Amino acid sequence: EEETKLNYITPAIQKAGWGSVEGSKIRMEFPITKGRLTGGGRRAKADSADYVLQYKGSNLAVVEAKRDDAEYTEGVGQAKKYAERLHVRFTYSTNGKRIYKIDMDQGKEGEVDQYPSPDELWEMTSKKENSWRDKLLSVPFEDRGGTWEPRFFQEHAINKVVEAIADDKKRILLTLATGTGKTAIAFQIAWKLYQAKWNLQKDGLRLPRILFLADRNILADQAFNSFSAFPETALIRIRPNAIRKTGEVPTNGSIFFTIFQTFMSGDDGELFFGQYPENFFDFIVIDECHRGGANDESSWRGIMDYFSEAVQLGLTATPKRDDNTDTYNYFGEPVYIYSLKDGINDGYLTPFRVNELTSELDTYTFKEGDKILEGDIEKGKTYTKEELDRGVIVVEDREKLRVKQFLENIDENEKSLVFCRNQRHALQIRDLINQLSPSKNPNYCHRVTADDTSVGELHLRNFQDNTKTIPTILTTSHKLSTGVDAPEIRNIVLFRPIKSMIEFKQIIGRGTRLFENKDYFTVYDYVDAHNHFQDPEWDGESEGGYPGGTSPKLCESCNQKPCICETGENPCEMCGYAPCVCEKPTSETARIKLPDGSTRDVKTNIQTSFWSPEGRPISASEFLKLLFGELPKFFMNEEELREVWSKPDTRKKLLNELEEAGYGTESFYQLQSMINAQKCDLYDVLAFIAFNKDLVDRKTRASKAKLYLDSYDPRQQEFLDFVLEQYVEEGVLELDDQKLPNLLTLKYLSTNNGVQKLGGDLKSIRENFIDFQKHLYESLVA
Repeated sequence: EEETKLNYITPAIQKAGWGSVEGSKIRMEFPITKGRLTGGGRRAKADSADYVLQYKGSNLAVVEAKRDDAEYTEGVGQAKKYAERLHVRFTYSTNGKRIYKIDMDQGKEGEVDQYPSPDELWEMTSKKENSWRDKLLSVPFEDRGGTWEPRFFQEHAINKVVEAIADDKKRILLTLATGTGKTAIAFQIAWKLYQAKWNLQKDGLRLPRILFLADRNILADQAFNSFSAFPETALIRIRPNAIRKTGEVPTNGSIFFTIFQTFMSGDDGELFFGQYPENFFDFIVIDECHRGGANDESSWRGIMDYFSEAVQLGLTATPKRDDNTDTYNYFGEPVYIYSLKDGINDGYLTPFRVNELTSELDTYTFKEGDKILEGDIEKGKTYTKEELDRGVIVVEDREKLRVKQFLENIDENEKSLVFCRNQRHALQIRDLINQLSPSKNPNYCHRVTADDTSVGELHLRNFQDNTKTIPTILTTSHKLSTGVDAPEIRNIVLFRPIKSMIEFKQIIGRGTRLFENKDYFTVYDYVDAHNHFQDPEWDGESEGGYPGGTSPKLCESCNQKPCICETGENPCEMCGYAPCVCEKPTSETARIKLPDGSTRDVKTNIQTSFWSPEGRPISASEFLKLLFGELPKFFMNEEELREVWSKPDTRKKLLNELEEAGYGTESFYQLQSMINAQKCDLYDVLAFIAFNKDLVDRKTRASKAKLYLDSYDPRQQEFLDFVLEQYVEEGVLELDDQKLPNLLTLKYLSTNNGVQKLGGDLKSIRENFIDFQKHLYESLVA
């Protein structure tokens, strides 16, 4: 195929003017996906287009190449797939001798004699003349000295916004999952506007004035730091203390950063944003725009209306639902959407597991000897799990049991977020974690809530710092559901009900950022939040995203969204209860302590979710059902499975094929644990699922295989016996062909020493290593 590209395809594309016509580029091996993380540091196969043809800063076509002795239409499937992902209209399949063209918009396809020139393809895409679009798209990305390249979806998002700006669209929305780089996208858009000297007058004579609005200082600070490639004099961080000190708002800059609360502050009845002329800003970026800024009743909306002449870009991670229609009514439909599911399946976000946890303490009835520490209870009543979860009644021993349970399941050095009912609950859980954790560090766990102010912000910054390990765990109520850029997070613990799909997605997004050696993160769900996954559109548009199904409104008492008070008949859209329990315990809360020792031997249950091939969490039974139906595609009977599994190369090929189909090795390890087969070979897990065969542990297989050692040289026998010990201890991956040098080093201190000790060459040692494995999988009875 590479020779075909070199000798036929690339010259034919170049002959049409690509690469020589100004503004045209040939992008080869254009990366699309990284490959979904499948566990053990492995990824599914990454996707890349053989050629992407770019002109005037836009991707216009894909060319999929096949070797010259293949059918020229063999690549049509891939060509269409890549065109859909890159949102290009034209795509081609070729073997270098013949060319097959597909028009994705019109559904027309057929053979053509040659590739179109850049101008011809530009005309074919029906691009209207627009000098500002061409000028903005032609501004190169700021690549941080060659160390940064946009991912395909980031590039498309940037270009779609730039095109909308050039087309004079005033309200623009981008919907991208948490962790996909919305701030980086905003930076690149601002960079293009700045370099091209775009402004509302479109005269090219003045640098634009750009405002980045967030709702939290930490988000504004993160953005300010991310824009450091701009000249220092261009960046202005607007702070209320600085305004009061000078008596004026800062105007001498190009890129301004602030939070809504600062702009809504002021002195003598004059709000700070009102000190700017209404037409001062050319472009405004509203980060996390779904958090109320677009609501007609929101005080934030006043800022948007005041600067109505500016082009306004909303950034959100939440697809359209009943509870954020205001945002979509204000900005309109997104110019581009990149979902959480897409990010995980493409390998740009980390997948997750969900552990559903229950225990015998999930209901409570008062018994003599129980101590009422606070409040009143109704004796004889059985309090439900929902009432316990929302804090109507608090059984302290239950909280202690839950904390102990998740601490036993996590690595004490893994960074974790714990979401609690309210600030008081977050305080209690923090104390329990520090009491029960094996860590000796007094700062192991801290609370970060609204009441923790600057001290909490300091703890959060230390938590986000990848070079620091303390604090390791943060407890919170609502504050950290958004805006926490901490790639190291490996556990999210849910101790409070989450009725809002939007908030649920935001919380899940806290763990999705990629980090070294992070194959997945785990959600410990004590409050049945996993039921959100049963929403068929949990990763997209859906109806009824919050209790009641009515249009969301600000709380009439506190004028906040979400509600932070206790009054109101309608359920709070965040916690789902009336009265709201977001931040304050209700007056009905009672606290109970059980008699000492009564929580011992309480039975607990953990159910672990699996990641389906379609990209959603599913139950173990669903996963097994899918797997059972799929396995005949890979082997028809046990004899075929045994033959494939007996050789390292075919075994590895089968595991790779299963991973590509969405059944990664890590999933089989999960199944091993669930069926008590941790000491078995993965072969036995597959045979058990596919053919209902009895499970055989690795030690038994190794013992039977040792009967065949006599047929090998005594020195080889010693090494093969060592290999069997490693197999019993570690599992089947120790039998991989690539493991041989490691095994020789482990046994003989180095590969060369091993070869000398065994009296042969590496080739013959490898042959014996591979040949002996067939004895492990010969038919036997446990």
